[in-house]
Amino acid sequence: MTEPPQIAEPTAPEPEATAPVPDGRALQTPAAVRRRALLAGTAVSALLILAIVFGSRLLRDFDSALLPYAVATVFLAFGVAYRYTVWISAPGARRLFRQGRRSFFSAANFRKAPTALPKMIATYLGLQKFLGARSHARWAAHQLLFWGCVLAALITFPLTWGWFTFTSSTGDGPGYEMRIWGFKVLGFDSLNILGWLMFHGLDIAAVLVIAGASYFLWRRMKDRGAITGQRFAYDLIPLIALVVISVTGLLLTFSSIFLHGGGYEFLAILHMASVVFTLVYIPFGKFFHIVQRPAAVGMQLFKYTSRSKDGAAEELQACRRCHEPIDTPAYVDNLRGTMRDLKLDFDEWAEYCPRCKRVLRGSAYLTHVKKGFR
Repeated sequence: MTEPPQIAEPTAPEPEATAPVPDGRALQTPAAVRRRALLAGTAVSALLILAIVFGSRLLRDFDSALLPYAVATVFLAFGVAYRYTVWISAPGARRLFRQGRRSFFSAANFRKAPTALPKMIATYLGLQKFLGARSHARWAAHQLLFWGCVLAALITFPLTWGWFTFTSSTGDGPGYEMRIWGFKVLGFDSLNILGWLMFHGLDIAAVLVIAGASYFLWRRMKDRGAITGQRFAYDLIPLIALVVISVTGLLLTFSSIFLHGGGYEFLAILHMASVVFTLVYIPFGKFFHIVQRPAAVGMQLFKYTSRSKDGAAEELQACRRCHEPIDTPAYVDNLRGTMRDLKLDFDEWAEYCPRCKRVLRGSAYLTHVKKGFR
């Protein structure tokens, strides 16, 4: 009789947390990432609370009527820090963040191209020229939306936190003083153009936001491509929320000027609810790209500075198929490293241009998939 074959006793697989990754660090378990994100969110929200307390001179300049807005900003700070920590814990985002930070704080890059960083901040974050390549109308609408939100944030947040105050020696104007952290920075007459702009800055921001958001809402109802891929909670809710905030804000001004305060309390509650909802929604919806976008500036700086070495232009890496230039070898190597971090077994595809990738993918489909239907 032959002996039965020996069956090896199964061994427990190695835990994923100890598996090595290309950069020599251990993979992070979801529980560890959540703990670190929770600590980051708590720390940032605590710092914001301290900034509110001390920036409002121990709450002497804090308006208690704006408490719901202030609480919402604390939740916003917690959510942004939490989500950002989780985001940069992913292999691809971590490499992007690490490489961008290295390029951002590189003294060699500053000596090589001292104007590159401010230029990219202006064109990539401010003017967002990359959107113009897709559509001039979308770029214009995005600019209206972007600058309207920026203007509203620059006015609303400091007022909500008690950092800005407007006082009048007579109690009702027309002369006012604007103070920041208790220090007078500007005196103005509410009846001149400067005073009108100071008191109607949020109305101007609302008009800009309504114009930009209305275009995108119209596009998402008419454009077939946008309709096909859109999701109500992710794509439409943010635009509707911005429109509601802006419209109710304008109606508050209309009520105070033309209706002698008629319906003001109801509009104020509706406006507050829409603002609080939007602030809490930002870290967990489509608006989170506002926080992610600055991290990409470092990567753009890395691409720009890697195109020149010691004052001489670096030779671009050529496509392996058509031999057309792709990008710098440093950028291609970084992309391949990201793909390896993500355990994608086709990182060599980074060495092909976009057109050749499409051709090779189509050829593979005809060879291996379509062949079965012949």
